[in-house]
Amino acid sequence: MLLLGVAAGVLLSISVPAAASWPRTEVVYRSASPSALPYDGSRYFLRVEHLRDLSGDDSYRMVVGRQPDASYGHWLRIDTRLGAEGIRSATWTESEVRLRFSTGHELSVPAAAFTGGR
Repeated sequence: MLLLGVAAGVLLSISVPAAASWPRTEVVYRSASPSALPYDGSRYFLRVEHLRDLSGDDSYRMVVGRQPDASYGHWLRIDTRLGAEGIRSATWTESEVRLRFSTGHELSVPAAAFTGGR
C-alpha cells in the first residue's frame, strides 16, 4: 500500500507541472469587419491569440481572414511587450484594418494582404 501511495505521489508531482505548462491558445481579442465593407463579397474577422508553448514561452499573433475561427488567413506576430490586454480598438476601412494599443502603437494590415482568399 505504501508503494502505491509513493507511486501516486510521484505521478502527481510530474503531471501537475506538465498540465500547467501544456501548450495552449487563448483568444484575447476579436473584431469583425462591418457589413458595409464587404471587401471582395466576404466578411472578414480579426483575432488576437495568446500562445504558450511547453517551455512556458508566451507569444501573440494576429490573424485576419474569412474564417471566424482563424483557421486560415493572414498571420502576424505581435510583440509581447505590447500585451494583448492593451488593445484599445480595431478600425476597418476599405484599404486596411488597424489595431490600436493603449501604448499608442498601431498595427496596420493592408486589405490586399488579407482579401482574395489569402
